[in-house]
Amino acid sequence: MEDKVKGPASYFPSIEKTYGKPVQHWLDLISARPEEKHMETVAWLKSEHGLGHGHANALVAHSRASNN
Repeated sequence: MEDKVKGPASYFPSIEKTYGKPVQHWLDLISARPEEKHMETVAWLKSEHGLGHGHANALVAHSRASNN
């Protein structure tokens, strides 16, 4: 039996389907903004790129966790 993907990465298939770009595209954008706080980057993704809150939050959480 395969383990189901949990946490922020569980949103990745939906993010790719909804916005038509690979997750790495979003992670690269986020990694270019290391000075921002988590919610500042979430707000930026929502306002500038039209992501929903859950998708933006999942991407930022994954990116920040991976960089620590």
